[in-house]
Amino acid sequence: MAKNTYIDLFAGCGGLSLGFFNSQAWKAKFAIEKSPDAFETLRYNLIDQHDHFDWPEWLPESNHDINNIIEKYTDNLRSLRGSIDLVAGGPPCQGFSTAGRRLENDTRNKLIESYVRFIRLVQPKLIFFENVKGFTQKFDKNRVKGRVYSEYVKTSLRRINKKEDFPGYEVYGKLVDFSEFGVPQKRTRFILVGIRKDIVSDYQPKDFFELLISNKKAFAESKGIKVDNNLEDAISDLLRIQETDCPDSKGFKSGLYNQASSNYQKLLREGFSENIPDSHRFAKHTDKTIEKFEYLLKHAEKGKSLSNEIKEKYNLKKRTIIPLDGLKPTPTITTLPDDYIHYCEPRIFTVREYARIQSFNDWYKFRNKYTTGGERRTQEVPRYSQIGNAIPPLFGEQAGLVLKKILNG
Repeated sequence: MAKNTYIDLFAGCGGLSLGFFNSQAWKAKFAIEKSPDAFETLRYNLIDQHDHFDWPEWLPESNHDINNIIEKYTDNLRSLRGSIDLVAGGPPCQGFSTAGRRLENDTRNKLIESYVRFIRLVQPKLIFFENVKGFTQKFDKNRVKGRVYSEYVKTSLRRINKKEDFPGYEVYGKLVDFSEFGVPQKRTRFILVGIRKDIVSDYQPKDFFELLISNKKAFAESKGIKVDNNLEDAISDLLRIQETDCPDSKGFKSGLYNQASSNYQKLLREGFSENIPDSHRFAKHTDKTIEKFEYLLKHAEKGKSLSNEIKEKYNLKKRTIIPLDGLKPTPTITTLPDDYIHYCEPRIFTVREYARIQSFNDWYKFRNKYTTGGERRTQEVPRYSQIGNAIPPLFGEQAGLVLKKILNG
């Protein structure tokens, strides 16, 4: 059967596109991602290895800034009208995130307007938009506008403009916790779905969320996994029991696979036959750090921020250091690997463990640097950040199946 076509905006390393690929219901036209690091991971896995994209000749197959695309290829984007079923993805979230400084004048927030311009040019049949919970909240502490950006997007997309030949969209948005859909992580995101007003459909945008919920049990059963998975379910086969030299980092050690002990692990290991998991490189902790982590695992409350008493004992100034509970989903995975301590080993997570928590298949290999620091953090997107910024593919797969149903009936 012919697959539905979509464009992945702000695609990152390809979490959403991987989910759509796994759904077997969608074929991508192209992806727009500014970071060369993140795009290299997407390209390696979904273009070079799995031919998921039908890339147009007029667009160079590389990383791009959305504003440059809009400015340089306006006519090409307009020519796509009628051939694109869906535009998926949401702009970078750092300016909206309550976990960060949350600045309304963050230049990345202006990408919302670029997103709306892109939609007006291409006019896909459906829209799938994702952003952080803070996207739905006012910037009360800032001096600029106090704008609720989720309402701005809804209003902009609903508005019909006859001069611009823009039919407008019926839209509905809601907060969704991905841990309720098989992802071993408490990650709440704002999801907005839109249906173009001239499209005849059996469904309304609000139905997306009802279909998602009603389908999650059958989906989990089809994958052989639970609807609610915990941290042990995700990564207990990656414990530091056997190790070898890291294939891509001289002087580092990588872990070998242990026996899979959950269906979640078996699912994500499918299609990967190598003995060494990709990107399973252990951090080089000092003896002092290991001793500290051992103390925290023994005395700190699992899944909670450290007490003031423990912070004073080790003179810790860092805002977030949480030893995790293996029997629960993790909190939202961030781009900073030292925010969390492994649930039973005195170390931080490896990149592969991060990927497992985000539900990436083990065959999905991450490219370029593992970490970065200082001023380079504003230019580089290393492997931990690529994963921390991604949409969990397992949720993306379920969303892809529901969107297909809305489109095709």
